Amino acid sequence: MGSSTKGMKIGILSAGGDCPGINAAIRGVGKTAIRSYGMTVYGISSGFLGLINQEYQELTEKHLSGILTLGGTILGTSREKPFKKSKNSLQQIDKPKLIKKHYKEMGLDALVCIGGNGTQRTAARLAEAGLNIIGLPKTIDNDVWGTDVTFGFDSALSIATDAIDRLHTTANSHKRIMVIEVMGHHAGWLALYSGIAGGGDVILLPEIPFSKKVIAESLERRAIE
Repeated sequence: MGSSTKGMKIGILSAGGDCPGINAAIRGVGKTAIRSYGMTVYGISSGFLGLINQEYQELTEKHLSGILTLGGTILGTSREKPFKKSKNSLQQIDKPKLIKKHYKEMGLDALVCIGGNGTQRTAARLAEAGLNIIGLPKTIDNDVWGTDVTFGFDSALSIATDAIDRLHTTANSHKRIMVIEVMGHHAGWLALYSGIAGGGDVILLPEIPFSKKVIAESLERRAIE
């Protein structure tokens, strides 16, 4: 245990949508910080909202046991965007200022932010404001810049592929064309991987322009094969 880290305090929050692996990440960070580095770990409730409202608790090894395969997030989550201005003039609270104030009052040495694009954008702005930030990229869409594969993507891919496999029998029985839409926002990773794994005849990705005429001609050729 390093003497330079003993007594340090870190906070962990999860924000945005939930996906498989969040609790495993919380456990991994928390247990390592406590056991290997002698740190105190705080779990912050409901994403950035927890920092605004000062809703948090110390996480012990007991809190972190038995959550490795648990779905969701034990910390709760929200889509609170502290840098987004409210349209209601009566609610013009300086949320970033509150977050920075509460961060200092908690005596945190670093804040671990688990989330996707929106969460990491907020985390980056908080880092610019002087907070020590560690970002963990979490999204089933695999669309966080600078990462090869985000956690949550592999599980979503497995489920999407399984669903497509099951639809083959229905499509064959009824002689139908099945149009399957998966998540991804503006990124086609999930569509591409599940489409290939599931044997899709046509895979449409938001990054690549397509022609309806070409798609129709391709499906007609496939129908007579």
